[in-house]
Amino acid sequence: MTVIRIGTRASALATTQSRHIAALIHDHLGWDVELVEISTAGDRSQAAGTPIAGSASTGIFVSALRDALLRGDIDVAVHSLKDLPTYAADGITLAAIPQREDPRDVVVARDGLTLGELPVGSRVGTGSPRRVAQLHALGLGLDVVGVRGNVDTRIAKVRSGEYDAVVLARAGLARLGRLDEATEVLDPLQMLPAPGQGALAVECRTEGDLAAALAGALDDRHARATVTAERAVLATLEGGCSAPIGALAEVAEGEDDEELWVRAVALSPDGGLTVRMSATGDPADAEGVGTRLASEMLADGAARLTDTADKRQNA
Repeated sequence: MTVIRIGTRASALATTQSRHIAALIHDHLGWDVELVEISTAGDRSQAAGTPIAGSASTGIFVSALRDALLRGDIDVAVHSLKDLPTYAADGITLAAIPQREDPRDVVVARDGLTLGELPVGSRVGTGSPRRVAQLHALGLGLDVVGVRGNVDTRIAKVRSGEYDAVVLARAGLARLGRLDEATEVLDPLQMLPAPGQGALAVECRTEGDLAAALAGALDDRHARATVTAERAVLATLEGGCSAPIGALAEVAEGEDDEELWVRAVALSPDGGLTVRMSATGDPADAEGVGTRLASEMLADGAARLTDTADKRQNA
């Protein structure tokens, strides 16, 4: 009997996500599965309270799992796809992107409030520069402050009165069965999510037949197309800089066939300057659609935003 070892971070959300993938593998391929917990640099920095915002965080939750894959300690690694660097890793294949959860952000606020109902000066916690910039851009006069830790830790800061609200990914709450704690689901017009948010990445070693088996059983073509477009936006805009970037792609029925619609935003860290654009195209050309959109954004001023972000980060 084949036994597949799945590498996972030890957090409640990560293990929940990995158990979901384990169930899919067992159901579709009939293989037995075991979870192997791996400690990552991101987990250790969170435990120590060390800030990881910005480009330095790229791959911080991923590298240890990939190293375990390459050593042969595990057969499959499961990640939140938004944590994956946009560049390829030698010897590792992104074998499958299963059906995606709702990628939007949510608010968990005191007294059941929405963002618009929070008084001016309310303390809103997030560890994401993307969310910080977009919250400032809304012009609600909120005091946006940093927050670290898992979902429990962040929500506890609201329950204790330390913060008036926190902003989280809807997908994480949904997977943990805690969606009823959200007091508002944010419209993408207010807050574009991180590229790849709500999607899971299933990686394995490139050699052998496992990647093809996982792709055939688990890969969702709509999730693959939308995430590919969003990551192409990110890769093109990023260029090694740390400007806040949001992107969301959707596959919809067009006049003749399916159509891919991509929205993206790049912001200065304080949300005072933004470049926001959208594009449509063929889902089969998802990477091209995302790349062209980001190139247009750079030509329209996003390059100056990213330069500004780097200068402020390095000041």
